[in-house]
Amino acid sequence: MTLNEKLRKKANSLPLLPGVYIMKGQGGTVIYVGKSKKLKNRVSSYFSGTHSYKTDKMVSLVADFDYIVCKTEIEALTLENVLIKKHSPKYNIKLKDAKSYPYIKVTAEEYPKLYVTRERKSDRARYFGPYQSVKSAHTALDTVMKIFSLASCKRSFPRDIGRERPCIYKDMGRCIAPCAGGVSGSEYRAMVKLAEWVLDGNVKETKELLYKDMTAAAENMEFERAAALRDSIYSLDRLSEKQKVVADAKVNRDVFSLYTSETEGVLAMLSIRGGALVNKNEFILSLSDVTDGEDVISLIADYYDTAGSIPREIMLDYALDGEDSALLSEYLSLNTKYKVIVRIPERGDGRALCDMARENAKEAARQYRLEGEREDKGLKRLTELLALPALPERIEAYDISNIGNEHITASMVVYAGGKLKKSDYRTFTVKTTAGADDYGSMREVLSRRLAHVGDGTASLGESPDLILLDGGATHVGVVRPILEESGTEASLFGMVKDEFHKTRAITDGKQEISIAREPLAYAFVYNLQEEAHRFALRASQGAKIRTMTHSSLEKISGIGPKKARILLAAMPISKIKAASVDELAGIKGISAADAVKIREYYDKR
Repeated sequence: MTLNEKLRKKANSLPLLPGVYIMKGQGGTVIYVGKSKKLKNRVSSYFSGTHSYKTDKMVSLVADFDYIVCKTEIEALTLENVLIKKHSPKYNIKLKDAKSYPYIKVTAEEYPKLYVTRERKSDRARYFGPYQSVKSAHTALDTVMKIFSLASCKRSFPRDIGRERPCIYKDMGRCIAPCAGGVSGSEYRAMVKLAEWVLDGNVKETKELLYKDMTAAAENMEFERAAALRDSIYSLDRLSEKQKVVADAKVNRDVFSLYTSETEGVLAMLSIRGGALVNKNEFILSLSDVTDGEDVISLIADYYDTAGSIPREIMLDYALDGEDSALLSEYLSLNTKYKVIVRIPERGDGRALCDMARENAKEAARQYRLEGEREDKGLKRLTELLALPALPERIEAYDISNIGNEHITASMVVYAGGKLKKSDYRTFTVKTTAGADDYGSMREVLSRRLAHVGDGTASLGESPDLILLDGGATHVGVVRPILEESGTEASLFGMVKDEFHKTRAITDGKQEISIAREPLAYAFVYNLQEEAHRFALRASQGAKIRTMTHSSLEKISGIGPKKARILLAAMPISKIKAASVDELAGIKGISAADAVKIREYYDKR
């Protein structure tokens, strides 16, 4: 009995109940996680008949599968999302770069802070977004900070109230200056709440509240406050003018359209708040063959697991049956205090918005394809030269840099989605390898990196398709056993340089493949190798500079490594050298006596 027949027989024994199935490759690596209303029907279908190319490829790698029976479909959907985040299976359709999109974070403090971040944590903070770019996130943040005169400094309140005089932003009318002590925590949080309303798209309601406050202030002869509120209302008017009105003023909804082709897939999203288009995003899918409504449900559920807010209405430009729509509605409603309606409009304004979302998806796919074509030729030629089974979707290049026997640092640069993915770059400080041992360092770094595959860690949880090491056959030889032991299905090669430190060949550890006369492949590999070298060198030099800075501070009586770290976390060394005793003593963990010694030390120098 063949493996496929054994798996089909096992699948036919599954119950006709909702649940989650987990496909595993050789070594037990999780390569796909799915859910189904009826486990038997869905899982058995994989091992009979024909499918898309990528599904057939996934099935060909399945060595076994597990399953978990759930009480309801909603429980299966929730569990599926948890397992996908935990294992990052290679063949699951994911929103590419979802973790690197910027958000605006509002912290849950007595005096909340607002700032742009790419990391969304499970804390009590509120997150708004994701935004299309860092620029658009900062534009939105700057707008609300100016409108409501919120503090943009790094001071922490109420701890720093009265410690220093207010900065120039207070004189400019750009900050209500909680540092001066004239604004209570409740008053400040009320202003932040209005900023949240604006970020959530509720511009009209915020204006009405500000207008009431302005009228009340004028009646109480608080003319300065009334003028400030008037200016805020004007700023909101200007913000409204920039937003494209696409629906009735009462409409709050998100609109999704899914576009797929043979080469790419895009999930486009439009956010409509108060009838205005306040945000849009196009997410490139890591796989383009979306097979049915269940895939769409998983994609949208994944999006709202990281999105800032869920509107009362979701529109889809994709045919779902009634049960699938109800399932998505129930899942989203669990995370809100109201019922979320999911529908597929056939006519009217809703249909027009779906058409707009679809055009955005098609255009994003076209732009993505054009960008990819620039690198595709070099990657395709490299794939041919290395006899790889398919174009690698994720390539990781590694380099080791050291200054003497100290500060040994490794870089990991990533090429994915047709371009360098800088949000996935990582550096490793070599810890257990003694001295300038390139082979031992590479062995240690790859052991640590591959241990994270499938654990859900950002970047490191992803499984590479191709690993390129800066080095020759020996580097490949020391890393290959680690790769095989980890069960990671990635191709491994070394990038060989000549005596002039120029890339001349690629090696699999046994033979060299010359790329010196292959301009497309050469340029592709050379750029990756130089990027890995640049990133490793920068990290190594940074470590050396930090050590030298620490050494400078640690020459001061009473300042050891711990206090040096505290000082550098509070301000750069240039500011420490110029800081007053009061400023230094204001740093938590630095006493007045320490501050005096620091000031005396740098005054003498």
